[in-house]
This record gives sequence, C-alpha cells and structure tokens, in this order.
Amino acid sequence: MKLKNRAVFVDRDGVLNEEVDYLSKVEDLKLISGSGEAVARLRAKGFKVIVISNQSAVARGRLSLSGLEIITRALRRELKRENPKSRLDAVYYCPHHPDFGKPCSCRKPEIGLIKKAQKKFNLDLRSSYFVGDSSADILAAHRAGCAPLLVKTGKGGKDGIYKAKPKKIFKNLLEASRWILKQ
Repeated sequence: MKLKNRAVFVDRDGVLNEEVDYLSKVEDLKLISGSGEAVARLRAKGFKVIVISNQSAVARGRLSLSGLEIITRALRRELKRENPKSRLDAVYYCPHHPDFGKPCSCRKPEIGLIKKAQKKFNLDLRSSYFVGDSSADILAAHRAGCAPLLVKTGKGGKDGIYKAKPKKIFKNLLEASRWILKQ
C-alpha cells in the first residue's frame, strides 16, 4: 500500500502575500518576507504546499477568472524570486460568495477544496497542517482534521467571524514552517 503524503495548506492573502482588500491588480501583489523561503523548506522535507483561498472578488465582479490566473502566475514568480526552490504544488480558489450567488462547498470554512486536494495528492489530512490568518481558515482546518496554525500577518485571526481556536500562533509563515519541520 502506498504511503499517503503530508501537506501544508496555506491561505494566500495575509499568509503568502500582504492582505489587500479584494486583490485585483498584479501590481498590488506584495509577498510577505520569508514566504518563498518557507515554501522551499517545507517542500524540501517532502510536504506538498497547497494554496486554499477564498476569492470573492470574482463573485463581486471586481476580478475575472483570467485576472485571478494572472495574479497566481505573479505569485508563483515572486515566491521563486525570493527562493528559487520555492514552488507551490497546487493553487485552489473559491470564486464564490453566498451574497452574490448560491452557497458552495468550496468556500472556507467548508472543506471542498481541501478534499479535492486530498484526492489528487493522496493526502493524510491528520498529518497535515493548515496555516491561515482568519477564523475561516482555522475552522476549515478543524473540519478537515488538519492542525490549525494561525499567523499574525494579514487578519491575524482578529476577524471574529467563527469561533475556532488554532493549535499554535506564529509571527508569519516562515516561523510556522520552522515549527512544522520540528514536529
């Protein structure tokens, strides 16, 4: 029987790059220092690094799906610029919002995108982590069975939308990655 893989799921805005309300222009994309280094370190130790991100700017009409792809390519370039060994295994987005259409199973704190990644990459969610900056990220991690880790960048868990407690709190993704690699 093939061994299952471990993953570190990461939110995009406020974890990999600076939080911008409805990021819709590539020139507003600014990497949080250490993000590329964190991704490279995690991948070097065998973790799949997978972005799981709500992008309601699409549902709100502020960003097209092709614009979202342009920002994703720019994010990948910026991560590689910081550390040439930095590479994301996958990027999953929920372009929906319940106020602008029907509810869906992919918008965090729902775990539809995590389950999709689990199937594609043969992941053991119990030995995986989710690093986020919002209560939706932390609740999604709990629901999926991953270790929920909060970073103080971005919203820093102060959004207060859901009642969910992280396992641990870190300054940023780089600090969280160092802790994960010691486990």
